[in-house]
Amino acid sequence: MIRQFELVETVKAYEPGADEDGLNRAYVFAMKAHGSQTRASGDPYFSHPLEVAGILTRYKVDSATIITALLHDTIEDTSATAEDIRGMFGDEVARLVDGVTKLTRIEFQSDQAKQAENFRKFVLAMSEDIRVLLVKLADRLHNMRTLHFISKPEKRLRIANETMDIYAPLAERIGMQTMKAELEDLAFAEINPDARKSILRRLNFLRDKGEDVILRVIIELKDLLSEHGINAQVIGREKTPYSIWRKMQKKDVGFEQLSDIMAFRVVVDSVDDCYKTLGVAHSAYQVVPDRFKDYISTRKPNGYQSLHTGIFGPERQRIELQIRTHEMHEIAEGGFAAHWNYKQGGELKEGKQYRWLRDMLDILEHAAGPEEFLEHTKLEMFQDQVFCFTPRGDLINLPHGATPVDFAYAVHSEVGDRCVGSKINGRMMPLRSQLRNGDQVEIVTSKAQTPSPTWERFVVTGKARSRIRRFIRLQEREEYEKLGRSILQRVFKDEGYDLTDKGLSGILKKFAQPAVEDLCAQVGSGHITGRGVLEAVFPAVKSKNDEQNKNVVPISKARSKSGKVGKDGVSITGLIPGMAMHLAACCHPLPGDRIVGIVVTGKGITIHTIDCDILETFHDQPERWLDVAWDSDLASDIHQGRIHLSVSNTPGALGELSTIIAKSNGNISNLKIVNRAQDFFDILIDVEVKDVKHLTEVIAALRASPAVNSVDRARG
Repeated sequence: MIRQFELVETVKAYEPGADEDGLNRAYVFAMKAHGSQTRASGDPYFSHPLEVAGILTRYKVDSATIITALLHDTIEDTSATAEDIRGMFGDEVARLVDGVTKLTRIEFQSDQAKQAENFRKFVLAMSEDIRVLLVKLADRLHNMRTLHFISKPEKRLRIANETMDIYAPLAERIGMQTMKAELEDLAFAEINPDARKSILRRLNFLRDKGEDVILRVIIELKDLLSEHGINAQVIGREKTPYSIWRKMQKKDVGFEQLSDIMAFRVVVDSVDDCYKTLGVAHSAYQVVPDRFKDYISTRKPNGYQSLHTGIFGPERQRIELQIRTHEMHEIAEGGFAAHWNYKQGGELKEGKQYRWLRDMLDILEHAAGPEEFLEHTKLEMFQDQVFCFTPRGDLINLPHGATPVDFAYAVHSEVGDRCVGSKINGRMMPLRSQLRNGDQVEIVTSKAQTPSPTWERFVVTGKARSRIRRFIRLQEREEYEKLGRSILQRVFKDEGYDLTDKGLSGILKKFAQPAVEDLCAQVGSGHITGRGVLEAVFPAVKSKNDEQNKNVVPISKARSKSGKVGKDGVSITGLIPGMAMHLAACCHPLPGDRIVGIVVTGKGITIHTIDCDILETFHDQPERWLDVAWDSDLASDIHQGRIHLSVSNTPGALGELSTIIAKSNGNISNLKIVNRAQDFFDILIDVEVKDVKHLTEVIAALRASPAVNSVDRARG
């Protein structure tokens, strides 16, 4: 545990004008406030805020943030109050501590609705002062380092999932790559310990086998650059188990097929030296195609800058080179905190790298509820980026797979709403076209245009999706309002009464509606009957039919009687009423797959995946095709997916497969050995899973096993 004078001296080393008195008082105040409290590990509780402060000193944040770290749990866990903090440490520290305390009080729960609401509050709190987020990230990092002391497995898993879903992406978004990597790996160790151990075993083997090779590569690169007058520091960096695992999933390859498990960073003195180093490397070694990326001229959204390239380097090793200056290296490791060291005029100016935070607030404004907000913001944080340009040359960064509609909403919400067409690199292109790095995009707008509901099918950014959904909701509400008013007019007229807004205003409280328009919309949507409104306005009216007095069954219950459930126990929209439906055995469609229905005489409707080879048979029979989709509200919990494996013929191999599938929450319903050889045998396994994402997770877990040579989803 770091001592008081050591903490103060550490802060003063990088901030000579630090508030030494405040740091000393905060240390003593927190130590006395926490007193004899202990953590799950048995350590004094005060060790936690002290470790959080220690983590933040590595990022050289200001003394107010360090003081906040020392005090961040005092209001929540001790008798200290916000007024005590304000009186002793001033308004700035009190505001920061209060912000962190609020985040702690809304810690995510396992319930999805609670998690979504808490994350909404989280974004609001950190948008006021991003230093609140820095303290919270350091707090979560130390909690993850001590996660193994928590006795309940379900609590450990919940915390690990929160870390992976929320905190690690946020750390990446503010450029704190080192913290992000550690958070991900600590969470990965709890979420999928077997896969992590398997990757670590392979890494240890490669490390023992190739340690001399790495050293020789570093020496040869330094000598080569020195010959060309470039002063460079070369560092060999091994990827974390989680980043290896994620790349295996993304590229659908095995461990042995990865070429960039080791990356070499070349740190030089200037930007000119960066490009000179790139030229030297490309001249001396063969370049790996499609591996060059220039993040210096087009930096990442979080401020990251570097040149990336792949070469067949020294000793014919296929390696990744990351070339950057010392300042770029500091910012790449420390992100927002490192920017602190390069601020001018005493204030850190907000750059484009924090535009995502404003986008989140825009999503917050237009999302229907907390759960929709959580969905959209996860879309914003997780996806890879593409860089496109406006006709004036302004850079717009978007997630991979973005379309001109996403681009239009990124430029401005009004541009997105009025979008009617797009020019990509000077050519008119469909709005659903996927953008690529370097595209110049011009959006064609019209005042008469409004967002199309079909856009939601192909947009990928949370901002675009939330705006489109908001428009659809408002449009639906207008339609419901018109329909409801028409229903009420007919009901009132049948009884000889006139419908007036004054009469409806008097019964708003009874139906818990804020305005007459809302009451009409509820009648139009079927949640309130017109007869019920009539009798509320005129109590003397006697009911003609008891059923007319009851409110209509809520839509969610009414839909459950819609007859969309097929004999396979799955629910699909777009079917022909009365026709039997079953899933095709050739492609085993799962929720999450894009699907199509084929009408087969005598059999009903067969559901295929959109890429099923059988569909070629019906190419000339468009009348048989049905546009269908999974009904997310009615989809059953269990579906059957089929996988094909090539497994080493060793004792215990089948037992290991079944264990891996069980740990991934899958269940083997059928197993068949289709080919047997001396060293390997091929197996078809039917696995009960929730959806295509679940099946992908099972396949990824199997792929990490040394017993598995190859594994893929079975087709045909």
